[in-house]
Amino acid sequence: QVQLVESGGGLVQAGDSLRLSCAASGRTFSSYSMGWFRQAPGKEREFVAEISASGGTSNYADSVKDRFTISRDNAKSTVHLQMNSLKPEDTAVYNCYARIFGTYKYWGQGTQVTVSS
Repeated sequence: QVQLVESGGGLVQAGDSLRLSCAASGRTFSSYSMGWFRQAPGKEREFVAEISASGGTSNYADSVKDRFTISRDNAKSTVHLQMNSLKPEDTAVYNCYARIFGTYKYWGQGTQVTVSS
């Protein structure tokens, strides 16, 4: 069993930066690909970014590429999402997930990010 707890959300202005963190419990963190989805009010959930179990590979949604960076620290069982040049359209609840063998197995409760114009 893995529990995921997000932190770092908040209210910022357009152009600002935020760093989200997702702390995982359990001993098998390094076995999972980790990533983030987000969901804005009235919109479908949207993939944001994912990093491989080893941290060697990452991929991003086109909407955040070159602005967001995902990283992980397997020794601390933590994944981060550095978000720069934030836009109002980045406003959403951001959820961390753990994925293995193609299955999104664990999810965090989410952290709210609000970007004002």
